[in-house]
Amino acid sequence: MISISNSKSQSNETNFKKVEGIHADYLRCEYLRNPLGIDVTKPRFSWILESNKRDQKQSAYQILMASSKEKLDGNKGDLWDSGKIESDKSIQIVYNGKPLQSKVRCFWKVQVWDKNGEKSDWSDTAMFTMGLLENSDWEAEWIGAPKENPEIGKKRIPPSPLLRKSFAVSEEMDYAYLYVTSLGDYELRLNGKKVGNHVLAPEWTDYLKRVQYQTYDVTEFLSQGENVIGAVLADGWYAGRLGPVRWDKNYPRRGPYGLDRRLLMRLDVVRKDGNVQTIVSDGSWKIFLDGPIRSADNFLGETYDTRKEQPNWDKPGFDDSKWESITVDKSMKANLVAQMNEPIRIVKNVKPIEITEPKPVTYIFNMGQNMAGWCRIRLDGPAGKEITLRHGEMLNLDGTLHTENLKSAVQIDKFILDGKGEKDFEPRFTYHGFQYVEVTGLTSKPSLDMLVGKAVASDPPITSKFECSNEMLNKLMQNIVWSQRGNMHSVPTDCPQRDERMGWMGDAMVFAQTSIYNMDMAAFYTKWITDIRDAQTKDGRYPDFAPHPYEPEKRFSDVPGWADAGVVVPWRLYQNYGDKRILKEHYPSAVRFIENIISNNPDFIWKNGRGNKYSDWLNGNTIKAEGYPEKGGEVPYLLYTTTMFANSCRILSKMAAILDRENDVKRYEEILSKIKHRFVEEFLKEDGKLEGDTQAGYALALYYDLLPPEYESKAAELMNKQIERYDGRISTGFHSTIPLMKELTKMGYNEVAYKLIESERLPSWGYSIKQGATTTWERWDAFVAGRGFQNPGMNSFNHYAFGAVGEWMYENLLGIKFDERNPGFKHFVIHPKPGGSLKWAKGEYNSIRGKIGVDWQIKDNKIYVKVEVPPNTNATIHLQTNDSSQVLESGKPVGQVKGVHKITKLDKKLELQVGSGKYDFEALY
Repeated sequence: MISISNSKSQSNETNFKKVEGIHADYLRCEYLRNPLGIDVTKPRFSWILESNKRDQKQSAYQILMASSKEKLDGNKGDLWDSGKIESDKSIQIVYNGKPLQSKVRCFWKVQVWDKNGEKSDWSDTAMFTMGLLENSDWEAEWIGAPKENPEIGKKRIPPSPLLRKSFAVSEEMDYAYLYVTSLGDYELRLNGKKVGNHVLAPEWTDYLKRVQYQTYDVTEFLSQGENVIGAVLADGWYAGRLGPVRWDKNYPRRGPYGLDRRLLMRLDVVRKDGNVQTIVSDGSWKIFLDGPIRSADNFLGETYDTRKEQPNWDKPGFDDSKWESITVDKSMKANLVAQMNEPIRIVKNVKPIEITEPKPVTYIFNMGQNMAGWCRIRLDGPAGKEITLRHGEMLNLDGTLHTENLKSAVQIDKFILDGKGEKDFEPRFTYHGFQYVEVTGLTSKPSLDMLVGKAVASDPPITSKFECSNEMLNKLMQNIVWSQRGNMHSVPTDCPQRDERMGWMGDAMVFAQTSIYNMDMAAFYTKWITDIRDAQTKDGRYPDFAPHPYEPEKRFSDVPGWADAGVVVPWRLYQNYGDKRILKEHYPSAVRFIENIISNNPDFIWKNGRGNKYSDWLNGNTIKAEGYPEKGGEVPYLLYTTTMFANSCRILSKMAAILDRENDVKRYEEILSKIKHRFVEEFLKEDGKLEGDTQAGYALALYYDLLPPEYESKAAELMNKQIERYDGRISTGFHSTIPLMKELTKMGYNEVAYKLIESERLPSWGYSIKQGATTTWERWDAFVAGRGFQNPGMNSFNHYAFGAVGEWMYENLLGIKFDERNPGFKHFVIHPKPGGSLKWAKGEYNSIRGKIGVDWQIKDNKIYVKVEVPPNTNATIHLQTNDSSQVLESGKPVGQVKGVHKITKLDKKLELQVGSGKYDFEALY
């Protein structure tokens, strides 16, 4: 299993109760396991079903919800008793009980009935809590340091302040919940311990429109008597540097949303007698402005001076009489919303594999893995000694650290020692993209165990396993997953190292399906889709990246293939998770986007009202390779833009149909028909060639169904000829690469697709792996042996866009694919398409309804295919075989086994309709 997460609480692996019928497990509320502090008053519930029998279905369910575990254990649903509901629905079930109020605790469980009407045992108990539904519920004030002088504050990062408050708990506690957020990053502490495993909280949003708050269960942190709550504040995304610094000389170097770092907090201690003691952020707190974190910034790094520490400042008994009174900011207003997506966490510890010394007393630790995060280092030395850690992705030819591609994101952490013995140092309010760490200032040669890397990312659970007979492809999938993790820090970023790190929408659009196969992305994307809407202009234009830290009407918007993510990504959530609510919420926004394009382009070619001209980004025209054409790789721009227009229009018509908007369905189907007609008029020649005659053009036209049926085979033939013109190599960019791979397989050129993905020649996925890549690169030729690095201005070695090929690997190499007509994998397709050197492949995808498994092998002129279909679902299985009459399942003729409902014989293929269960097929190949 490809896994880089330490988050056991979010694991998709559960210990199921094996029963003859079915049993509900892995209960989730709004996609999350036991979430704290949600603010949806009609939350949705999902579970998966487990059974050791084939062809099992749920025929009914009952949900019981109570305000205490004791009541639920007694089967008293004082909040909701659904009663027995005759339904096979097991996902997206909307709460229908008593109105949910702020801070209420909700305990729930499920029992289900199988297809024969047999009732299961109750599931294990799940729970969630409600957050603070109204701003008035906080009863707290924004607090922090005195207001910054704008002229000074925009140029200087002040030290991170320490905030504290002492309070007494006199009665025996039942439980305690803490609600907190900040403008800038915070770390919260109770009685000397860090609260929660979140880092870099709160998440990046448009803080002028929404600020997320977090909820923690702190019962175990408190005790009777004196208690101390403390907080450390830093710039974060609110006040720190952001990507636009590199594009706009007038953009603030510091303070894009504001300069004043603020804390808002409420702690409720619920006593055994039911009374509540509340502690809030207010004027009674104390603050220390000269703390040990001298500066912290996501791009620049963190500087920590041990001599400035205040020992035991966050524990009872500390004398804070010399600390200053806190500043209460009465001017601060914010729209507070609950965080309902997995937090950013430390997801893996990474040990270095090598230390080199390219210059005297300059040591470089090779972590063996490109990642995003920081390092913990153990240090000892005299007071005032400064140790510097500089981070980079690659080494120069002389062995020194390569930093040119970082631009102004210097990624430097500094630790200043106090001379009081050995200590561990670790940043808290920055993150870096790196594989190599340069350490200077040491007085002796370091050991490998002196330093450990901390991979940091948003932490949705891994949902997939993948393995095949080609080790290079296994490494490719591993690299794709690492790039995904490295570019998930509350938003899907382009890269984690240089001075950009924005939520680029074009990259996310092409990678969305791969990301969903890799991880449970439902909650993450739900949050980001709201960021997209927050950044939409009044006339409907979507941004190039979200959050968009400009005013919406300014700068980056409505770029074809980037703005379209505002339609594509919500649709992906519906396809994979059956999420109709996201469509309903987002539909008006998507309509405004499409209607703006239509109004600007009455001839249905997207030529007007466009933003920057990115086109099919980093296509063949940007690549320099031996025997590789220098021109002819870039798809004509209007052909490209119009394919994006058509795709978004098609998706919008499908959304309208699902939402029962019949007039809209008719309108957008008619618009799509006109776009297709104009596309053919404008770009298709009589001989079947498309304007430009490019791999990308044919791939996009086929993928988005813009050609008359009689021209499709010719287009595929011409697409293949263009691959031959490039000597069997790829020339596509971000947006056309996955269409190329999928259309090659669909149109009968599967072996060509395999040659591309198994190639190790430049340009190819295999070439980067041959050069030692541990993540996917931004450019095909980011580094070329014997030539060196590409343009350092834009040369990331951790960029997931070309990793979108993972979608092809799951759907074709492994063979798992959703069925759009039955969203959320209620029905799905299993169709492995062997090719190239592959002799076997195996893996799984843990869908919202349960585990889908495939394990195929070709041996002795036979193909063996093992399949797992989760209960309450069914699948269409395609078996490639030379003799459909001799297909066996578990040693028996396939027509005689339970669970196989329909058999259709096709040319060299058998199509099977099956119910749930595990199957073991064997056929001649």
